[in-house]
Amino acid sequence: MRANVVIFWIIAVFMAAVAVVYAVWTLAENNWTHPEWAGSLAVALSAVLCGFIAFYLGRVHRAQGAELPEDRLDANIDDGDPELGFFSPWSWWPIALAGAAALLMLGLAVGVWIAFIGAVLGIICLVGWVYEYYRGNFAR
Repeated sequence: MRANVVIFWIIAVFMAAVAVVYAVWTLAENNWTHPEWAGSLAVALSAVLCGFIAFYLGRVHRAQGAELPEDRLDANIDDGDPELGFFSPWSWWPIALAGAAALLMLGLAVGVWIAFIGAVLGIICLVGWVYEYYRGNFAR
């Protein structure tokens, strides 16, 4: 993780330098009247975002107390293989939930009445997905 922190700080400094160069360059092209704001701000905010990520990763690295398995030279492949949880491979609820989310987004783009249908279907699908192991063949 330490390598990630260093890489993100390098990218942040590079993007900040590019933002300054880009702003000066576009200012010089416009006869020193005004720079091109959209590109200058986009590159500057990219530098800020990389700085945020580097700062966050640095704090997490300090708080975790030890190196991650992928940072150690003596680590095995199994060391970085944690238990991720239980996922049911036969469940149809995620597909139905994706369809409901698609209807919700379509409703926001086309007509609000479709979004209400998508929201109701989304709630039904989410409840069905959460409680699928409480009834039927796979009840516990």
